Amino acid sequence: MLKQIFYAAALGVACFAAPVVQAGSTAAANAILPKAQVAQFSDRVQKILASKGANVAIVSRMGRDPATMPDGITYTHVAFWVYSNITLADGSTGTGYRVYNLYQDSKNKSRSALIQDSPADFFAGAQRLDAGVIIPDKRLQKKLLAVIASPTYKALHNKRYSVLSNPNSNQFQNCTEHLMDVMMASLYDTRDKSQIKANMAAHFVPSVIKVSAEKRAWAPVLSQALTTRDHGEEIRTATFGSIVAFTKRHKLAAKVIRITPSKVARF
Repeated sequence: MLKQIFYAAALGVACFAAPVVQAGSTAAANAILPKAQVAQFSDRVQKILASKGANVAIVSRMGRDPATMPDGITYTHVAFWVYSNITLADGSTGTGYRVYNLYQDSKNKSRSALIQDSPADFFAGAQRLDAGVIIPDKRLQKKLLAVIASPTYKALHNKRYSVLSNPNSNQFQNCTEHLMDVMMASLYDTRDKSQIKANMAAHFVPSVIKVSAEKRAWAPVLSQALTTRDHGEEIRTATFGSIVAFTKRHKLAAKVIRITPSKVARF
């Protein structure tokens, strides 16, 4: 029971694998939901982003049942979507979005990898077709594209994975933290990790995650990916919600929207 309770609290925060289909792995190409629905929704999100002139966007998916999530946490995985030249399955070429992910390793859950995939692959790990989207302003888009295309993007990757990684520390990393590291590198024109973390501590407010002392003590026994040893008394981690708050507070977002199969709404 303790294991089930802790997982319900922790898995909703970052790119953790679902029990059957790997929500954060390319193995999730076998969609949890019907493939036709996933493909249709993926195309819908792409068309909406393109219509709004997004050369790069931050997109999140709902990889866990909302009923199992901590209060205030809705989305479980975030990634950069970059408008690109792509080659289709039939060999033809066109334009569309490539997704730049930090995914948890499906075999060694305390490790991660940077993997590019398609919008359909991204939503293959979704429990519900619901996307939170940040479209950065044009200035930030330009800066993000430069960093994503440079060696800095990979240099900022820390393979040591923790679901609840502390964004102010270089000890571990998850998808939201890597995304924020890239954003800070873009905003401050630096690849110096110490400077990035100093800027993070000064300007970014992570989400507080409520975990009891008993659950926290058991976490590393259950999985090294659930470690909290990079935290003090309070557990704080980057979430899609805290990234939204950061971009709004510093006027970095052109639009923040929620996309479902039936509507587009402001966040």
